[in-house]
Amino acid sequence: MKILRKLDRVIMKIEEAILSYAIILIALMVTGNVLSRYFTGRSWAFAAEISEFAVIIATFLGISYAARKGRHISMSAFFDMAPAKTRKIMAIIIPAITAISLFLLAYYAYVYTISSFERGRTTTALLIPVYLFHLFIPIGFTLGGLQFLRNMWINIKEKDVFLATDKKDYL
Repeated sequence: MKILRKLDRVIMKIEEAILSYAIILIALMVTGNVLSRYFTGRSWAFAAEISEFAVIIATFLGISYAARKGRHISMSAFFDMAPAKTRKIMAIIIPAITAISLFLLAYYAYVYTISSFERGRTTTALLIPVYLFHLFIPIGFTLGGLQFLRNMWINIKEKDVFLATDKKDYL
């Protein structure tokens, strides 16, 4: 178990670094492109592609990070009104269904990524293979599914209700 905890911390730090750099990169590309257009009248041809790549990374790796921290979007009206026993059951079932959904989406994203690899498409400006953009989608879905399985497991194992492995739900 110590090895898994250490691996989990390493993955979390990698996710944090990648997400941070992706957001900074988006800001730099958008700001730089606006300034370039304002001062020179020309856009950077590569800015849209780099921004798109960073948005894909931030979006799909962000699924896992949000699930890990209990910061994902949730429709909690029924959950918040439910009695403690029902909340506990929901805290097990909802992450299980979400994990299954994410793994299914990861499979379809993987098939799509392989398809884009086989086609050999590249981006217009930088000539980067398109499958490299798509590669982060199944990775993000898979890591997100694993986090939701962890959220389900902590609710099976512990007496209290948890929204994430480190975030307890205070009734």
